[in-house]
Amino acid sequence: MTANSTQDTETELFNCKYSFMGVPFSTNVSRSKAAIIGIPFDCGTHPTRIGSRQGPQAIREQSGLVRPYQPPLADFNPLTRLNVVDCGDVDVTPGVIEESFDRIEAAITRVAEAGTIPVTMGGDGAVTLPQLRALHKIHPDLVVLHIDAHTDTYPGAGNQTHDLYNVATTFTRAAEEGVVDTRNSMHIGPRGTVTRQGVFEHTREHGYGLIDGNELFQRGFDDVLAQVHERFAGRPVYLCFDMDFFDPSCAPGVCTPTWGGATAREGLSLLQGLAGLNIVAVDVNTVSPSHDVGGMTGFLAATVMIQCLALICLGPDFE
Repeated sequence: MTANSTQDTETELFNCKYSFMGVPFSTNVSRSKAAIIGIPFDCGTHPTRIGSRQGPQAIREQSGLVRPYQPPLADFNPLTRLNVVDCGDVDVTPGVIEESFDRIEAAITRVAEAGTIPVTMGGDGAVTLPQLRALHKIHPDLVVLHIDAHTDTYPGAGNQTHDLYNVATTFTRAAEEGVVDTRNSMHIGPRGTVTRQGVFEHTREHGYGLIDGNELFQRGFDDVLAQVHERFAGRPVYLCFDMDFFDPSCAPGVCTPTWGGATAREGLSLLQGLAGLNIVAVDVNTVSPSHDVGGMTGFLAATVMIQCLALICLGPDFE
């Protein structure tokens, strides 16, 4: 479905050629339980890979390969069950951090205050912070489940905006701003190589739970998922999924590829094990199509998104 086919009479926020899986374009979310939102932003400071600003377009294009039914776990259509619409892309300027963050926060606040769950496509990992600011207004006891090859909780200070706000400092700033309950939040899957010593310890010092990649695979998914469900029971969960959690062999088109990650089957299986959580926002990020191979990362990201939409349907508020 193209943007010209929308029946929405409001002024469109964005101009996109394709919608996610053909759902209607609309900025009116009053009748939708979930809405797709693209965030075509990156800080523009990665030393070798800039391109995740093009992620939302690539995911939409590849979503044409995705089908809505996911038996045996979710043999239903979450797009119709949730009446999903695609709001288009937030009007941001890559590299212009503070102004773009304000726009992201405003857009997510608008959707979430309508009682609609935002399901977003980044963009690099920096886009998470303004979304957390928006969701915290509505859910003061917000917790984060961050599935990623990196903690994004690195030290970062200085007088320059890019020192404070970048892909590596997202959850450091979130902890300092108090927009998440760090004691009940978790990072799952971080692994080396990384740029500096002591990053896992720094993450734990900020109060976050951390299950690194080695521990995840040594313990097994069932054991880790049992801990996740125990910790997050009854809490509003912000699900942040960085596509570099997957191994580069199946997701090469990401900002910071890191070997030793999950296969596509393993990553999707971990997601399926989250059924039953109260997910109030979904954030899928770091697809960099200029570094992809045959669109495979965009295709996998679109599959992650339909899986996440199914998880929303399987949550306590939609039983």
